[in-house]
Amino acid sequence: MQLTMEHVHPLPLRPRRRSHWLRLTAFCLLVVLLVAGVAAWMASRRLEPWLRARIVDELGQRFQARVELDGFHVWVANGLWVEGQGLRIWPPANVVGAAGQAASQPLLRLEKFRFHTPLSYKPGKPVHITTVQLDGLTVDLPPKSVFATANAGPANHASPAAAHAPAAVFPSYLHFQVDTMECNRASLTLETSKPGKLPLTIPISFLRLTKNGDSGTLGFEAQLTNPRPAGQVRTAGNFGPWKTSDPGETPIRGQFRLEQADLSTISGIAGKLDAVGQYQGTLRDLTVGGETRVANFSLQHFGTEMPLRARFRATVDATNGDTWLQPVEATLGSSHFRAQGSVVRVLQDGSAIGHDVHLDVDVDRGRIEDFLRLTSRGTAPILTGVTEMKTSFDLPPGQEPVHQRLHMKGNFVLADALFTNPKIQSRIDELSARGLGKGKAVDPETRSAMTSSFTMAGGAINLPDLVYTVPGATIQLKGNYGMDAGTLDFAGNARLQASVSKIVGGWQGDLLKPLDRFFSKGGGGTDIPIRIGGTRENPDFGANLGPFKFDSAQHASHKH
Repeated sequence: MQLTMEHVHPLPLRPRRRSHWLRLTAFCLLVVLLVAGVAAWMASRRLEPWLRARIVDELGQRFQARVELDGFHVWVANGLWVEGQGLRIWPPANVVGAAGQAASQPLLRLEKFRFHTPLSYKPGKPVHITTVQLDGLTVDLPPKSVFATANAGPANHASPAAAHAPAAVFPSYLHFQVDTMECNRASLTLETSKPGKLPLTIPISFLRLTKNGDSGTLGFEAQLTNPRPAGQVRTAGNFGPWKTSDPGETPIRGQFRLEQADLSTISGIAGKLDAVGQYQGTLRDLTVGGETRVANFSLQHFGTEMPLRARFRATVDATNGDTWLQPVEATLGSSHFRAQGSVVRVLQDGSAIGHDVHLDVDVDRGRIEDFLRLTSRGTAPILTGVTEMKTSFDLPPGQEPVHQRLHMKGNFVLADALFTNPKIQSRIDELSARGLGKGKAVDPETRSAMTSSFTMAGGAINLPDLVYTVPGATIQLKGNYGMDAGTLDFAGNARLQASVSKIVGGWQGDLLKPLDRFFSKGGGGTDIPIRIGGTRENPDFGANLGPFKFDSAQHASHKH
């Protein structure tokens, strides 16, 4: 039998041989990956102590201080990853404590940090790091008094590990360039050596620092938690260059915005505060300026809301929060006033209990109803009119209502005054008409004027020399006004232009003509002892005309 090539068919590739080549290829790839992984691990293990020493050394030189680092880890995965824990940077060597000992706590503490950089290095060029992630940063600045007047120069602050880094592998000129640092959970504490003062701690929920060229300054964005009034502050600006000899003198400037801060966290007041402004200075001493608005400002005890806005400029001792207000331009309702003074933290048994506010206030364009409305419970103010006032304003800390703690002493002038209580105003209209000798021919809504010095303490206003004038009469009174219940307790004399017979009028007036000379002083008119009692809502007026006494309460009862 003869076979030809047409009868020969190629044998198919055996499945067993194909699977053998696949296994061999996979094994080779695995070996390559394993070798690469081992190489990367070995490289990271060898690189880790060198990089750790270099970071510690560069931080030590930058801050001229001892640097400690508890944990440090390097690994290679699509570049170089670095992570550290327990970083501490101590104050410079010339910083000593009160007893002349070395500083007792670090200048800077960082719970952990992390960054990534490409696996590339060019001699003479910095290692570029795009972002360093920080978490748990605490900065504690010692008071200015513990810094030496001259920088003694750094000792060997770097870690011993840095001195043993092999120069051939990790050259001394290698350094890092960081574009951005982002930190969650940070705080800044500014210590103070002033007697009776506590350090000020500023909690920072988020902080971003950005390099500003080669100027040594950093741009920053931060979100702070303002304790009182409680609210979130957003701020941005420039910081630096860092003052190694005294970090508290490091320059800073920026802008801030505070939105819907809760004023009820300050004892005695309420409302939502919005503020915007700018600041500049150093970490210890700042000049701050801006504007505030409170659409619903109120005293908690009374609860009547009023719009309050202000434009301010102040200097702030950032080590304790004490503030000195330069002339503040403010408007309550439609009343404009200026104030300057201080807001100082007060301590008791080693703890801050609040602030002592001392101001000198000048109301140059005021409406008395704005101030009265603030101290009333939703009712119409007892009086309207144009007022000018100069007064001291002292508000110590405490849990009592503001009007109970507030001390004021000054003087005021009130013009174009009109009582909103019809009963009171009708008596004023009648007093003016009788003082002019018009009898019962009353002019409605007679305008009046007042002037007096005053003191306010314990929720009561004392007026020792109140002079009240209306057409036809001048009344001199002294007494007290209770703010809580609106109680009135005044006594004095009324000087009327008309004689007593014309004041009474009619046939009764004719009977009193023989008595005119007894009530007249200085050649004319009438002097009458008067008193005002009762409350703001239900006043009681009394006048003594010898045998003819007048009491508004009795007069009202007789009418009924």
